[in-house]
Amino acid sequence: MLTPTVQLPLYGKRIIVTAPRNYAARLSQQLINQGGMPFVMPTIETCSLENFTELDAALQHIDAFDWIAFTSRNGIDAFFQRLEDLEINPLVLTNICFCAIGLDAEKLAALGVKVDLVPKEPSPAGVIAELAKIPDIAHKNILVPVPEVVGVPEPDVIPNFVAGLKKLGMKVTRVPTYRTRCLDKDIYEVELNLIQQGKIDVIAFSSTAEVTGFLQMVDSKRDYEHCAISPWLDATRIACFGPYTAANAKKLGLNVSIVAQDYSSFAGFAEAIALSARSANALWAQQ
Repeated sequence: MLTPTVQLPLYGKRIIVTAPRNYAARLSQQLINQGGMPFVMPTIETCSLENFTELDAALQHIDAFDWIAFTSRNGIDAFFQRLEDLEINPLVLTNICFCAIGLDAEKLAALGVKVDLVPKEPSPAGVIAELAKIPDIAHKNILVPVPEVVGVPEPDVIPNFVAGLKKLGMKVTRVPTYRTRCLDKDIYEVELNLIQQGKIDVIAFSSTAEVTGFLQMVDSKRDYEHCAISPWLDATRIACFGPYTAANAKKLGLNVSIVAQDYSSFAGFAEAIALSARSANALWAQQ
């Protein structure tokens, strides 16, 4: 059933989407479905490695690993693209167990890969919790394809994940598979001006790296503290895709007011922002 835009919870709401382009398109569509007006402003981008030495070495000895743990769709795409570039037969993966987070498992399945572990909690911590239940997991070799972070401090998500795997007794090989780098703020003069003028209702972050990239584009809190999902709210409306991103955003000094409880997909993130708008609108109506 078609619903008039004015009846949707995010009608008239301007939302900055800081995710990389490939993710931003998916999140933007979910926000549009809720009536929102997304402004795509990737603060970071993912791209190919400049040096494939470590990744190529791992792929050429891939049969030495018992497990491969993917923490992002970008990692999956880059891993299988390089496998193809090196003309390595995917059949070498047959005896390896795979784990992926949330809907990333569907990406692997589409590539013909059997996914052995999808954690109930869609996070690296969830992967560790599930691996811990496997009796003989200690001493297993696990490959962790990760981003090479350039221009911004590396978030603690991957280091904590590697440390957790080692605590299980696993032999961890962390290998850079793609690059994550900060974008130049000069390309966002229009968007940054809208934020500074208080004409943006929500800034949506789906990862800690996006938060770090954003903070490099602004001079102080004064540049973004006027974002408000309703005119009566004189407070920053920062939305985060799950508790881990929210916790790191708070450590970096952001006042996080929206946290998606369902962070297995962008639909859950958009719904969390929409729920906040419904609540704000209801309070505004009572004034």
